[in-house]
Amino acid sequence: MDLSNLKPAKGSVKENKRIGRGAGSGRGGTSTRGHKGAQSRSGYSKKIGFEGGQMPLYRRVPKFGFKNHSRVEYTGINLDVLQKLVDETNVTAIDTQLLYSKGLIGKKDLVKILGRGQLSTKIEVKAHAFTKTAQAAIEANGGVATKL
Repeated sequence: MDLSNLKPAKGSVKENKRIGRGAGSGRGGTSTRGHKGAQSRSGYSKKIGFEGGQMPLYRRVPKFGFKNHSRVEYTGINLDVLQKLVDETNVTAIDTQLLYSKGLIGKKDLVKILGRGQLSTKIEVKAHAFTKTAQAAIEANGGVATKL
């Protein structure tokens, strides 16, 4: 064995189709694109879900129910989570900035304080919405529930 008879391992080198290199190459003329139509032309890109003119799946499947586009989505934070946060960090005021920094909500999330759990400390809470039980529990300890 010497340098003159070295070859790559079988299957390791992919043979490229050389398209559009004349009639004698076997891949000239239409260059493997067939005749006419959008797919034979440059710049063609198929729409997502296109099924060759057949009614696409997303239009065949029945749709039902109602999607309210003006729905306001809140991220719920329970009282027991707030109490745990107060115990760990010794804060007296909780706002969305603090909840975001602790990883409890996303940057643009709207926050609703929910009533599960007990509060044992006086805290000031600033959020976008409160349930009646949560607001009552915060104010029962002398805290303040402020809507943003």
